[in-house]
Amino acid sequence: MVLGLVRQLAIACTGMIQAYRHAGDNSIDWFNLLKNTLVWLLPFGHLQRNNRWFYSLTSFLFHIGTIIVPLFLYAHVHLWRRATGIGWPTLPGSLADGLSFLVLVTGIGLIVGRIARSQSRSLTRPQDLLLPPLIVVIFVSGFLAAHPTLNLFSYQGAMVVHVISGDLLLLLVPFSKLAHVALWPFTHIATELAWRFPPDAGSKVIETMGKEDRV
Repeated sequence: MVLGLVRQLAIACTGMIQAYRHAGDNSIDWFNLLKNTLVWLLPFGHLQRNNRWFYSLTSFLFHIGTIIVPLFLYAHVHLWRRATGIGWPTLPGSLADGLSFLVLVTGIGLIVGRIARSQSRSLTRPQDLLLPPLIVVIFVSGFLAAHPTLNLFSYQGAMVVHVISGDLLLLLVPFSKLAHVALWPFTHIATELAWRFPPDAGSKVIETMGKEDRV
């Protein structure tokens, strides 16, 4: 996963450099560009202007739980601390359980949303239907392993499913849309840089199309 993301990051940075070199307008307001990139990381304002705001909100909440719980769950941080001596603050157990339940509900919601709307079905790729269930399996198996009284299976069985499905997801990250979790800021900046045309580009397009009399 790490090597794959490093490769993707190198491609994204190369794209940023090429986009900047070919940009028609190189007078870039870097402060606003970085600010807009950070704003999109918490896109509450954009959700309100989105026609599919409920689906977008569901996707956003799914991302929040999927990122925060693995990084700040006590059991995971404890493994890092035991292996490397490096640790960081962890989530309270109740909050981790709540976010895990949120991932379960929103993951199912994303699948239903993809299938229910004809517009979404036409744009849906196989990974859009396979990744959310895989993530849900990881969270459910981890929740059952952490709560023996609710676990209908053995602890070992739940952990085997949790570890194998988790490893599979890590292997898929660089080769799926999950890579955008780590790379999105870089690709967003590259896109902003690329879509900058020369100041007189509009008039040249109009002239090329022979639409001067329409202006």
